[in-house]
Amino acid sequence: MTTIQWFPGHMTRAKRQIQEKLKLIDAVIELLDARVPHASRNPMIGEILRGKPRLVVLNKADLADPHSTERWIAAFRGEGLDCVAVDSAGGRGVQEIPGRVRQLAAPLFERMKARGVNPRPVRAMIVGIPNVGKSTLINRLAGRGAAATGDRPGVTKGQQWIKVGGVMELLDTPGILWPKFDDPAVGLRLAAIGSIREEILNLEEVAFFVVKTLAAKYWDALAERFGLEGGPPDDPDDAGRIVDVLERIGRKRGCLAGGGRVDLEKASGALLRELRTGKIGRITLEEPDEFR
Repeated sequence: MTTIQWFPGHMTRAKRQIQEKLKLIDAVIELLDARVPHASRNPMIGEILRGKPRLVVLNKADLADPHSTERWIAAFRGEGLDCVAVDSAGGRGVQEIPGRVRQLAAPLFERMKARGVNPRPVRAMIVGIPNVGKSTLINRLAGRGAAATGDRPGVTKGQQWIKVGGVMELLDTPGILWPKFDDPAVGLRLAAIGSIREEILNLEEVAFFVVKTLAAKYWDALAERFGLEGGPPDDPDDAGRIVDVLERIGRKRGCLAGGGRVDLEKASGALLRELRTGKIGRITLEEPDEFR
């Protein structure tokens, strides 16, 4: 797989906008996808945020393996970052965010109070790569349709302040993706969950990666969902065995071409749709100990 080069102009502008607005911000909410916390984390974010207090929020936790999510929370806290898992679509865990952000900003507010500055709502910025659910989270926090939502990467184009009760004001920002993926697995993981447009990567290559990952870690869930008999491939590095699993999935879903041949592109699409919607089960595609 070749290195991916993709840094649209609006993302370059978003980086500049964030840096320009940091002086107005008390704390930052870094939004990640709980299924791929490492892959969905912009490696430039620490440099961009310049040491601002930060809350890491693992969104879409309802789709992620809960045991893996616990390990990721512990890993982030081990880095000295507060971390919480939420399901912004369903609302679970979202109510914790304002209080945690206020705790992060407490030292700043104590200094303001000592100077005689009147209390005001804490000002926070939400940052994250495309399609991690920023707009859904903002709307859940605000209790209204405050931000545009969609299932396409890069729906949010501008930036706006949104009030959250009387305790917090949010500055929404467009998603930022980095200029290239040096590790091909990062691009594959993001493509698997839908954070990268499908035309950027080969669909079959993404599905191959997903089958290999699920066969090693979630074979029972994969086999149950697609009615696959027998155990996982004896050798997960045997490409032929992984393709065989994908073909079996395609037959189960009726993804056939002429002569009864399996249409691997259609089979790949079917697999990825069911992964992204949680129909295979609660899946996490990476673990924190892979990056130590």
